[in-house]
Amino acid sequence: MKAKLVLENGDCYEGISIGSPGERIGEVVLNTAVVGYQEMMTDPANAGKILVLTYPLIGNYGVASKFNESRRCWLSALVIKEASRIYSNYQAEGSFKDFLKKEDVLTVSEVDTRTLAVDIRDNGEMLGIVSTENTGKEGLLKKIKAAANYKKDYIKDISVKKPAEIKSSSSGPDIAILDIGMLNSFIKQLKTLGCNLTLLPYDTPADDIKKSGADGLIISGGPENDVSLPKVSETVKSLLGKIPMLGISTGHEVIATALGAKLKKLGIGHHGVNYPAKSPDRLKGEITVQNHSFVVDGASVKGRKDITITSRNVNDGSIEGMESRSLKFISCQYYPASPGFDEVNEIYRRFLKTLSGVRHAKA
Repeated sequence: MKAKLVLENGDCYEGISIGSPGERIGEVVLNTAVVGYQEMMTDPANAGKILVLTYPLIGNYGVASKFNESRRCWLSALVIKEASRIYSNYQAEGSFKDFLKKEDVLTVSEVDTRTLAVDIRDNGEMLGIVSTENTGKEGLLKKIKAAANYKKDYIKDISVKKPAEIKSSSSGPDIAILDIGMLNSFIKQLKTLGCNLTLLPYDTPADDIKKSGADGLIISGGPENDVSLPKVSETVKSLLGKIPMLGISTGHEVIATALGAKLKKLGIGHHGVNYPAKSPDRLKGEITVQNHSFVVDGASVKGRKDITITSRNVNDGSIEGMESRSLKFISCQYYPASPGFDEVNEIYRRFLKTLSGVRHAKA
């Protein structure tokens, strides 16, 4: 079955449908990672996106349930160059194409993703529509135009509906997580550190969080520019300085807006696994995993003596990390991914060190 991707600027890319049929609209974003297609597809931060994978061969190592980052796939559509006809991996439980059918993903293969990537990089992220129906380009452009002002409303579906406890150690710290799209791989790292976790619905009132007795609070990553985020930001604003907090990716942006800072959209977002970041006062940096289209506007936090910028993107100078002792928070724009072999990202250890005073007072 033929399929096509039409961009907001009128460019059209044709291919073959290998997933579910239909028409779906979303913001078109690139991801440059060589591996991790299953993780990207089940990352709630990609909810409603048309995801373009720039690596040319997808599906060669199959899929396994252990690599799902959440309970399901959240994409509007997926665009790839080629789907592997075979898969080989000792952990694989099934094929990439079977996963597409199971998750009901509208997918276009045989697309010239190199040209498409240049198009997005030159013209910026924009709306697009993927269609398997016999609709002309002009008709699809009209549908994009009609959806240009649509509001994203995904967090309500992504977040847990009631508190969910994940026990790890009787002597470990009690961490509440304001769930706007928490990844399973992050939960795994926190369990490795012996944390007892409670996932909270996104709209949990600040007073309930205070009364929960949690040692610290994590604001997870998730969809950006969502209609529910202002409410989350107001909750966090009420908690600044009252409970130690860690903001991850969109959670970092939530803390920034709670502080009164502004966000700005990048022309081409940071979506991949090879973004260099470093502290302004150190020569040593790190290579980070990122998945965001917005960043904190540096001018909106400039001059604040209660906030320290702890990390910047080496490529464009955008803010990658902030912290404040007086306001009791640490935040990172990047994903604090595991370095591998069940290791834990250093930012989680830094966050747990800030809890020592709270736990001592409770004892």
